[in-house]
Amino acid sequence: MHMTQKALLSPAGLVQSPAFSHVAVVPPNATTIYVGGQNAVTGDGTLVGEGDVAAQTRQVMANLHVALAAAGASVHDLVMMTILVVDGADLAEAYPVAAAEMAGAAPLVAVARVAGLAVPGALVELSAVAAVTP
Repeated sequence: MHMTQKALLSPAGLVQSPAFSHVAVVPPNATTIYVGGQNAVTGDGTLVGEGDVAAQTRQVMANLHVALAAAGASVHDLVMMTILVVDGADLAEAYPVAAAEMAGAAPLVAVARVAGLAVPGALVELSAVAAVTP
């Protein structure tokens, strides 16, 4: 397969979703961008939305946008996201916020429930991989 652009695929036989893809193919000339775990803290380290998973998701997504922009990328360049959610947080409250911020992008996604995160009071953490082609 010779590709010049990143491709996100959802092959027949796998569940179809507008929120995520199943396979990512990145061409050899792409610049790979890794975004470390982003949680709901502002630039000065203040936690936003203690106990409010929707507010925290909004801040996590804002942080993701800032991190990607610093590397010349956007959510449309995402290949993979790993999302950690503290057990007990309601994903139904977080999903619409995240979906709105993704602007139709559908990278590969892995979500795991965890007992806790490094930032006390944080309910959501997201790390990501993006690829930008010339």
